[in-house]
Amino acid sequence: MLPCLNKQLFGIDCLGCGIQRAFINLIKGEFLAAFNLYPAIYTLLIFVGFLLLNFKYKFKNSKKIIVTFATINVLIIVVSYFIKMKFIFKL
Repeated sequence: MLPCLNKQLFGIDCLGCGIQRAFINLIKGEFLAAFNLYPAIYTLLIFVGFLLLNFKYKFKNSKKIIVTFATINVLIIVVSYFIKMKFIFKL
């Protein structure tokens, strides 16, 4: 697996830390472990699936749906990151 450059240089996880391991756990069928590693894994997969379908079928109001999916994913990623960092920095 690819190492996290941010973690190697600064010793702090980045917003994407855990996504590779979560995806591997998802492939293995360890769904709860995947969610625990990276809570946005499922919403990201739905988002990517929608984007791929949208390339082929061009849904109505797709821009609103894409912005909504992106906003939800960013919120999940940022909130879970701050929850993870709270234990490190004891905020």
